[in-house]
Amino acid sequence: MFKGSLPALVTPFTNGKVDVDTLKKLVNWHVDQGSHGLVPVGTTGESPTLTHAEHDMVVEVVIAEAAGRIPVIAGAGSNNTIETVRLVQAAKKAGADAALVVTPYYNKPTQAGLIAHFEAAADCGLPIVIYNIPGRSVVDMSPATMGLLAKHEMIIGVKDATGDLSRVPKQRMTCGPDFVQLSGEDATALGFNAHGGVGCISVTANVAPALCAAFQESTLAGDYAKALTQLDQLMPLHEAIFTEPGVAGAKYGMSLLGMCSDEVRLPLVGLTDATKAKMRAAMEHAGLL
Repeated sequence: MFKGSLPALVTPFTNGKVDVDTLKKLVNWHVDQGSHGLVPVGTTGESPTLTHAEHDMVVEVVIAEAAGRIPVIAGAGSNNTIETVRLVQAAKKAGADAALVVTPYYNKPTQAGLIAHFEAAADCGLPIVIYNIPGRSVVDMSPATMGLLAKHEMIIGVKDATGDLSRVPKQRMTCGPDFVQLSGEDATALGFNAHGGVGCISVTANVAPALCAAFQESTLAGDYAKALTQLDQLMPLHEAIFTEPGVAGAKYGMSLLGMCSDEVRLPLVGLTDATKAKMRAAMEHAGLL
């Protein structure tokens, strides 16, 4: 069910509030543009600055608007296991196809702690995608630990943001070839799929959904020559979006397309003029402007 280009969906704001009408518009745009799924209320959805009520509401709106046309993996991460379980239960009640659960940040649990945390989430009865991002959480789930968790029938995949392409075959060894491996890093998504991945939970796909979807389809068809040409189009945009926090870059790019405002919540701020110019140039290079 989960493969290809899955945008890590931004949460649009207007005057400090979640803009529900624009959120619905974005869901339909992604369906029309060929995105293969949506991942709301992850880091790119500014989950750290959403209230619990806003978090649940965004998940509900996205699922209702997608209406089964493409799958929805709901962000359900917290460094508090009790809160994680609540988020997973809410995602299940709303009709999500799966939940994305990040390794607990700041607490720095042991591998045994990670196992207990993810088993508690999985016991809710909704498919779980592990989100392994050591750069943000300061804890790294080992391939061996992931292999143990993969034995749980509800733990079905990983969003791997380690940037280490050797993790893909290592995790195939421990988790099996049917374990869904999704890249969490746009710039290395081609190599990730060549090593055995099946898609990318993408920030850039907020700005270039059709091109990111076509790129993923090329890799999944084994046409890496075509995918490389598409990556040449996308690479300056990958770099520009992540010059400053990715969501700020993505929202600015979307504002140039007339899709949403570039408003972000503190402690994030809007892009500098230099990065705005870099974004515009990259979007022109990709044929988006």
